[in-house]
Amino acid sequence: MATLLSFLLFLSIISNPAAAQIQSKEESFISAVVSEKGLNFVKDLLIEKAVKTLTPLGLPDIEKNVKIPVVGAVHMAASNITLLSIDISSSTVQPGESGIVIVASGAMANLSMDWLYSYSTWLVPIEISDEGSAFVQVEGLEVGLTASVDNQNGTLELTLMECGCYVKDMVITLDGGASWFYQGFVNAFEDQIRSAVESAITKNIIKGALKLDSLLQTLPKEIHVDDVIALNVTFINDPLFGNSSVQFDINGLFVSSDKVSALSYLHKYSQSSISCGEALKMLWISLDEAVFNSASAVYFQAGLMHWIVDKVPDQSLLNTASWKFIIPQLYRKYPNDDMLLNISITSPPVIRITPQNIGATILSDMMVHVLDASESIPVACISLVVSVSGVVDISGNNLTGRAELDDFTLNLKWSKVGNFHMYLIQFLANILQA
Repeated sequence: MATLLSFLLFLSIISNPAAAQIQSKEESFISAVVSEKGLNFVKDLLIEKAVKTLTPLGLPDIEKNVKIPVVGAVHMAASNITLLSIDISSSTVQPGESGIVIVASGAMANLSMDWLYSYSTWLVPIEISDEGSAFVQVEGLEVGLTASVDNQNGTLELTLMECGCYVKDMVITLDGGASWFYQGFVNAFEDQIRSAVESAITKNIIKGALKLDSLLQTLPKEIHVDDVIALNVTFINDPLFGNSSVQFDINGLFVSSDKVSALSYLHKYSQSSISCGEALKMLWISLDEAVFNSASAVYFQAGLMHWIVDKVPDQSLLNTASWKFIIPQLYRKYPNDDMLLNISITSPPVIRITPQNIGATILSDMMVHVLDASESIPVACISLVVSVSGVVDISGNNLTGRAELDDFTLNLKWSKVGNFHMYLIQFLANILQA
């Protein structure tokens, strides 16, 4: 029963849920809320898999000496008692004053076992014995437990506070044996079998809780995205439980793999966030602006926001001949020479979240280089301010999104080939963008 209760225990953790807007004691930047629909789905799936893995379950053998009228003293034994199957008709998870309360009720279980008896009387000087098999149907099986879930140094700790199992009724069917023996066996062993079932299930609940707690301790505190960046996934404060959902608050900031802090680039005053999910979905994820800005800051610090552009859809644009009427001096000084663009982000892109979408402003410098013979010669520098927007969503197991260019502006910072007609370049760029 350990596996079943482990799964049910896990269910309870993600189920008793948090009124989503309770304020955390510490600052978190990602909140994950499992909805009622998600909890029910996970519960049904885990119970189905758990039942398949916990059977068969062996129970201790039982021996007993009883006195039966006319016959006298009889030695009886039940061995190879095995829990074959469990059918759970309903289960619930509810928050309680002292923790999470989980109840699996209306369950039925089937057991098999071997029986034997032996006795002797003064009338018959030899021992008389018989043996056979039996089938036990347990009805009205109920399992309940109360567990607390707390945050300990960024991980979740599970403590089993109470647990118990109750068997309402059982029917024992013997294969073989005399009719006088049947009732004697039932009278002698029904209470012991009931107690053995209840004790075994309770013990496995405790084992399952310990295993689940050990599993929670192994949850990573940091997820590496690539060689440069990692996501801090330590839990902040205790889970917040509500009537039909549970909320987990997570640190959620990206950090560099070498632990260089990016927090100095974050806008501390920002409280905006974006939520992924709808009312009918199983999981809601709320991400603060700081999550995106922390990733932006780490990649900027790592020097990865830098690109060399030497290939474009219309390759003729990277030749001075295409610009001889707009920048005459460039063509006169470097006729028919190829060019490349050295683009560098000058500060971490700033992400802004609105109820409609996610927006970003990107500041960069574009250095224009002319390839003259074997030399790359910088001839001008243009500053670019780019505005993009997009949306994010959950697709399967992935966080996805799409983005589009909203606007951009160009300004000449310096030039070695005369003045650029920036309004013409901006006009051409807008046409190419369209």
